[in-house]
Amino acid sequence: MFGNYLGKGSCMNVGKILGAKEHDIISVEVGCTVLEVSKLLGERRIGAVPVMAKGKLAGIISERDVMRGLAIRGGAVLADKVDSLMTKSVFTCTKADTIQHLMTMMTERRIRHIPVVEKDKLVGMISIGDVVKVRMQETEQEAAALKDYIASA
Repeated sequence: MFGNYLGKGSCMNVGKILGAKEHDIISVEVGCTVLEVSKLLGERRIGAVPVMAKGKLAGIISERDVMRGLAIRGGAVLADKVDSLMTKSVFTCTKADTIQHLMTMMTERRIRHIPVVEKDKLVGMISIGDVVKVRMQETEQEAAALKDYIASA
């Protein structure tokens, strides 16, 4: 997906992206039902949410997970607990990780949301949309700098 667009000059990191986002961390507890998660995803217009157990990241559930559950079990899945559908083996990142690293991870692992964890504590969530937005801004800045350089020559 991003293979040809990994800029050599990209030095933006996750911490800077989180600084520009809302600071509310939306999450659910493992005891939550699939219906409750579905409502939260719809109301907040988000594609995934971390699942917590006793203050620790236990998994992540996405719209895709809910859709797969519905396809397999039908409407009955909505009464199930979220841990029946969530991904338990979660790929995470830290604030120090670069955008280039995230693009590679998201592409190779085919994931769209990555929880940000520092010292075993969930501190944020990065989506593919966040990454694309930053890369577009960097590309626009690079283009403007080249244009200014050419105009001054």
